[in-house]
Amino acid sequence: MSGHSKWAGIKHKKAIIDAKRGKVFTKLIREIVVAAKTGGNPENNARLRKAVEMAREANMPADNIKKAVQRGTGELPGVMYEEINYEGYGPAGVAILVEATTDNKNRTASEIRKIFSSNGGNLGENGCVSWMFSQKGYITVEKGKFDEEKLMTLALDLGADDFKSEDEDVYEVMTKPGDYEKIKGELEKAGVPISSAELSMLPQTYINLTGKDAEHMLNLMDDLEGHDDVKNIFSNFDISKADMEKIEAERNK
Repeated sequence: MSGHSKWAGIKHKKAIIDAKRGKVFTKLIREIVVAAKTGGNPENNARLRKAVEMAREANMPADNIKKAVQRGTGELPGVMYEEINYEGYGPAGVAILVEATTDNKNRTASEIRKIFSSNGGNLGENGCVSWMFSQKGYITVEKGKFDEEKLMTLALDLGADDFKSEDEDVYEVMTKPGDYEKIKGELEKAGVPISSAELSMLPQTYINLTGKDAEHMLNLMDDLEGHDDVKNIFSNFDISKADMEKIEAERNK
């Protein structure tokens, strides 16, 4: 079970909580503003289309979405954001990529550095870990909701790069970035109940974490996710389901 898919599941639960705090709206508005810079029509802008879909799923009012798009296209005034990436290491040398949007690069860099150092990690130079990752379309389907052989055959026939069933909870379909939208759409047309789908940075190898390293790693991810400027985090940690449940139980005491 990869750190990536584990964290995707954690993020989904966390998003429900954060939505109540308004954090999800803040991040989605930023993504819409940035995505709309290259065109305000979602039909011709895949990134904007995805951002708008996520905003609707989070029950963002339509007027908020419209205004965010208009800020991105320059039709309305407002704070403009730029994208910046950070790379670093977590506990036990885990590789971490952070994608952020900010209106103040110096402030964000200082705050991200502090989050790393406070959780047993350290921020590195650009390029220090990105070579360990490749961009892929990443689609998951919950086990028990679709036949494995049928899904594997369908995905590979559509041109998927890989199909994996090693995860305890989901089947994983990996695609080339350019094939992601097409394959996702065709799977949906075939009635496949997709659990999650995104363009992601997938690692070549994983580092197994246990005990305090696992706990510190999840704390680091939590703190990074909680930062308003952070959009995406990619990492190569692997924590067993048993250890994950133990840590979650301790947190909920």
